[in-house]
Amino acid sequence: MTAANVVVGVDGSVVAMRALDKASAEADRRATGLEIVYAVPGFDEAGPVLASAVTRARHRYPALAVSTTAVVGDAAEAIVSRGRDAALTVVGTRDLPGFAGRLLGSVSLRVAARTQSPLLVVRGDHTAWHDSSGPGGDVLLGLEDDTDTDTAGYAFAEADRRAAPLRVVHAWTYRHLPPVGYAPVPTSHLQEDIVRRARTEEAVPGHVVTPLRETYPQVPVQTRTVRSGATHALLEATCGAAVIVVTAHRRPGLLGPQLGPVATALLHHSHCPVLLVPETPQGSLPVSPRD
Repeated sequence: MTAANVVVGVDGSVVAMRALDKASAEADRRATGLEIVYAVPGFDEAGPVLASAVTRARHRYPALAVSTTAVVGDAAEAIVSRGRDAALTVVGTRDLPGFAGRLLGSVSLRVAARTQSPLLVVRGDHTAWHDSSGPGGDVLLGLEDDTDTDTAGYAFAEADRRAAPLRVVHAWTYRHLPPVGYAPVPTSHLQEDIVRRARTEEAVPGHVVTPLRETYPQVPVQTRTVRSGATHALLEATCGAAVIVVTAHRRPGLLGPQLGPVATALLHHSHCPVLLVPETPQGSLPVSPRD
């Protein structure tokens, strides 16, 4: 067993039980332990929920080492704290329209904006994801640019763990807005610039993927570059995928860090679970093949 566990947040809801099932499968796949975290107003409420969660996890994976943690306080803070050194943190989120949806999904969004470990988010309507260690759907990598090397490495490792193919999608758009007071660029120059940009963007997946093919020769890889908004392209690509892996780009907000718009849209609308890899210094995430 490795030192780092898989950590999952529960609250007794159906959504949390789906997240628990997924976390149990991920712990089994990684040959690590599972820590179940429940943040409550008082410890008296924690016992039955945690006991039920342990029973459920061990029923599916009898050999799984399961531990529990009850925390009095804020759920998001508790999950972020317990998941700081985790191999993976797993949370569930409801997907309801309007303000209610944003409110009910606030715990998972706050965790996504703050956690320093890879985070798997399972939406409440994700009922068809594959929780066995065998193949079932490909791993999808949403590649923003050629700096996403750590996330790409994690996606390769994830595909290797699942014995699944890896599908890489890189989306880009051309926005030409001349500075105020300057005349628009002539059409011929604009077209030439677009062609140059297209060539550069087409090369991004190969630049990122080629070194990792040598590390993971057993992982089948398909790459695709599309001229489209990233949100639309990635949401469409999630159909049929087992999981999508993207970088958790964050930006400052009035109430603390906020997740970027593409990742936020995926959490709300993806057709498969979303695995967020935190931004880290170049090369800091391990990308070695499975033992």
